[in-house]
Amino acid sequence: MYGFFLTILVLNGIFLAVVILLQAGKGGGLAAMGGGVTATEGVLGGRQATTFLTRATWTSGAIFMVLALILAILSSRGGDTGSILQDDFQAPTQQPTPVIPEGGAGGGEEPSPVIPDGL
Repeated sequence: MYGFFLTILVLNGIFLAVVILLQAGKGGGLAAMGGGVTATEGVLGGRQATTFLTRATWTSGAIFMVLALILAILSSRGGDTGSILQDDFQAPTQQPTPVIPEGGAGGGEEPSPVIPDGL
């Protein structure tokens, strides 16, 4: 379920970015692109494009916020409720054994001698 909502959120975010970039800014946007009367003038030019793109932006933004809230709730329910810092600052349960510089472990044991083959 989490993966489904995450996929929908990503697709909605891409759609939202495209709709925002299509809107007319101070320079005129896509409706003014091309310098004169173009094929986009009839489809995206004028008041109809502004109304459609504005409604699409508000709707897509609202869906994005709702999906983000749903994902936040789902992610908080699925995990452990403990602190993430709690595990890092706990004292170790066992003391490490000291290491003798010759390579053996310090516990009263004698290190075994290593004899190379060929001598």
